[in-house]
Amino acid sequence: MRIIEVFHSLQGEGPLSGVRTTFVRTARCNLRCRWCDTTYSFGAGRERSIPSLLSEIRRHRTRHVCLTGGEPLLQKESLELVRRLSKKGLVTSIETGGSLDVGPYAGLPGVHLSVDVKCPSSGMEARNRWQNLLKLGADDTIKFVIGDRRDYLFARRVVRRYRGPAELVFQPVWKSDPARLAGWVLTDRLDVRVMLQEHKLIWGDVPGR
Repeated sequence: MRIIEVFHSLQGEGPLSGVRTTFVRTARCNLRCRWCDTTYSFGAGRERSIPSLLSEIRRHRTRHVCLTGGEPLLQKESLELVRRLSKKGLVTSIETGGSLDVGPYAGLPGVHLSVDVKCPSSGMEARNRWQNLLKLGADDTIKFVIGDRRDYLFARRVVRRYRGPAELVFQPVWKSDPARLAGWVLTDRLDVRVMLQEHKLIWGDVPGR
């Protein structure tokens, strides 16, 4: 697998926010979101074997692993890594941009999918793979990164039409006003979770955290 970094930190996003986690950040991404905060992951990274990754994960002694990127689903070895982690009884979160098929990962034991729906300010709205939303279960998350009012109205339309069991998360673009987003959600009485990027509140915008 082509890997940018492996590190031990607290999960900063989604329902497992605050949980001690080993992160495996894969190289390369097929999207170019305007507000991307991990552009350093676009590079080639370095080749790592699955056994070497499993060994490093074991050293951190965490029950949770997060496979992120970049775009982890671009790596053909990601599925094998996730299956191996599942067999070891670890809980794996997969953070994907939502443009590639999540089907092979859906329903695997101990696997939680966090699938982005790209809003207009990302510039990647046309790349949303809407079929993915139909494949998600109650342990999965659909995440909307909200930058402005247009993004919010777009996300609100999607949420009001969605009838599946996945948890819905609205996350403000880093350094935008979270109170504004919270106010919109409360006014419209949307049944979503408004969540901040906890790791950035603790350490700032620092790679490897």
